[in-house]
Amino acid sequence: MIEIEDIATDPKRARILDSAMKVFLAYGFARTTMDDIARAADMSRPALYLQFKNKTDIYRAIALMLLSRSLEQAKTALAGEESFAERTMRAIDEALISMTRTVHASPHGAELLDMKSSLADLIGCWRSRFAEHIAAAIQSEAGRNGVDLTAKGLSAKLLADMLLDGLEGMKMRISDPDEQRRAAAALIKVIDLALQKN
Repeated sequence: MIEIEDIATDPKRARILDSAMKVFLAYGFARTTMDDIARAADMSRPALYLQFKNKTDIYRAIALMLLSRSLEQAKTALAGEESFAERTMRAIDEALISMTRTVHASPHGAELLDMKSSLADLIGCWRSRFAEHIAAAIQSEAGRNGVDLTAKGLSAKLLADMLLDGLEGMKMRISDPDEQRRAAAALIKVIDLALQKN
């Protein structure tokens, strides 16, 4: 199983991935060559092939790097001192909405996002870990508020899944990041209400 948060932090690989991301955003996946990526990373093509077998391998490694970063940002946000709603909104903004802003802004963003089916395994692991972090924050908030979620016919996992499912549907319908934030805030408010003692 892929462990999203255990990505290697080799500086050479990180430089290649950062350079490749810029090239993919500038030219799209189809037009980008391994030569382009090697030049952008200031290395020879043979040296690049020692690190990655092809540009699809690089694309998957970029996705793994971005997903890993987003989980770290979410964990940090959820551990903050603000209210539950503020912490959760910050986690979603930093880990989800802001993460895709750069890709959406590229003229080749649609092409890069269309390839996400090749990342289904990585995205599935990322979603599972993100849901775990959100569920832990929900459970902690319920405990702090003295709320028995089971008595309400709910669970932290159910609420976390509901939030992520809602966000996924929202992203299909709403492309503007500010509108996404407003819709996400409304979803979080519903969950926050469930965490209040009646």
